[in-house]
Amino acid sequence: MSDARPAGPFGRARTASRAGMPGLAAAVLLGLITSAAAEPYLPEHDDVVLERLPAADDPRVREARRLARALDRQSPDPEAALEVARRYVDLGRSEADPRFFGLAEGVLAPWLDAPDPPPAIRLERAALRRARHDFDGALADLDAILEVWPKDVQAHLDRAALLEALGDYAAAEQACIRVLRLYPGLVAVACLTSARSLAGLAQPSYDALAAAAAAPADDPTRSWALTILGEIATRLGDMASAERHFREALGSGARDVYLLGAYADLLLDQDRAGEALDLLEGEERADGLLLRRTIAAHRLDDPRLAAWRDAIRGRFAALRQRGAATHLRDEARFALEVEDQPKRALELASRNWALQKGPADASVLLQAALAAGAPEAAAPVLAWLADKRTEDVVLERLRRALDGVSS
Repeated sequence: MSDARPAGPFGRARTASRAGMPGLAAAVLLGLITSAAAEPYLPEHDDVVLERLPAADDPRVREARRLARALDRQSPDPEAALEVARRYVDLGRSEADPRFFGLAEGVLAPWLDAPDPPPAIRLERAALRRARHDFDGALADLDAILEVWPKDVQAHLDRAALLEALGDYAAAEQACIRVLRLYPGLVAVACLTSARSLAGLAQPSYDALAAAAAAPADDPTRSWALTILGEIATRLGDMASAERHFREALGSGARDVYLLGAYADLLLDQDRAGEALDLLEGEERADGLLLRRTIAAHRLDDPRLAAWRDAIRGRFAALRQRGAATHLRDEARFALEVEDQPKRALELASRNWALQKGPADASVLLQAALAAGAPEAAAPVLAWLADKRTEDVVLERLRRALDGVSS
């Protein structure tokens, strides 16, 4: 996830609006990724729900649609179009729903291929490029923004998020240091400790972020910081602290797809599939959450398994038909944990690794290499992890298992 996800996961914060600069409110970037070419998909069961549309009564959706209807499609006002696009991008992130990104692209159509769009529009275009995994294009847009607005906190944050997802933790740290100089506070500390925690400094990063997140309780970025704390604690093997942080973050009340996925993964990793199902009750719209429900149902032999398995297969097939490459890691997990196809899982996980690199991406590839009896396929990941000095109890356990197979 994870689009994520995201992704080493990273929070998107908007700095308060000034001189055209975007504004500060945490949300979670996706880090989820998908597949490649397929035939049209037909579900095996008539009652399978392949998709659930965004709730029409969601006030955020209603307001975005109202503003979109007011746009002059022949000659849209850039400021009005930007406002609508921002709302759709935020909905796409919070709901992990690519359809909102498509709506944002429709609104920004006059500027999608423009060589030099207004910087504020370029910022949203960078987000859309990242959503469809055009990482080079997204970085180019962010670099161009920073040439014009070198003090744009949002662009630095988005750049750090993207570099972290690509596994370039040193460059992500430098982007976070710029945030710290421009906008000191919890958002900067979360940015910096997220990157450093993945590069051999997990415990000091955890300690620093825990101190920063202690107060104030009403900071809008605190839920995001708590999610990062939960993930660092998980990698350190402190599952009790990880669960405490995830539960506190959930207590903020805002629905957070990335957080739900991270907490569900913690429960699944501890063989608490029933609790994972309870946590994700009613969560079928986001592909990553439906995948985790399917994994939990598979482990429990839940009678709903067949319908959920059929639904997630259909979603992956639809993404392949559209030529998307945004759920490779999720589909690798599905092939490995539900369909018992380790060789296909390894192929998907390897393609995902070519796109993005983080603990979750490493984990699924190492698991698939182990299950497929192909320890040599894990070599690039193991070398990369050693170079980055990433500390992770799960990855260390998988590394030892692969050493045992190789020896």
